[in-house]
Amino acid sequence: MARKLGRATDTRMALLRNLASDLIIHERLETTEAKAKELKSVVDKMITLGKRGDLHARRQAAAFLYNQEANENESVIQKLFDDVAARYEDRQGGYTRVLKLGARQGDGAKMAIIELV
Repeated sequence: MARKLGRATDTRMALLRNLASDLIIHERLETTEAKAKELKSVVDKMITLGKRGDLHARRQAAAFLYNQEANENESVIQKLFDDVAARYEDRQGGYTRVLKLGARQGDGAKMAIIELV
């Protein structure tokens, strides 16, 4: 069963879309452990779409990810399909790594770093 992260469905999906887009751009994020574990499956599916590389996969990824700019001349979708997917061409899953950090100072939430392997 998926984690609800204390949010309604629409806000939870918006959170995961935003985190997935940011992870593809920056390739490393620091967030709570629960969000990182939930994000792991989402990003792995996006990278699998990127490895497929056809038009339908590109449209499916574009429908989920936010259209942010990775840098001045590249979007998230372009980076996913051109750079990230090419890096994992020979790998069969397990594209992300979750490293546990410990408790956050303010509220004691368990923190983690999620990064592309």
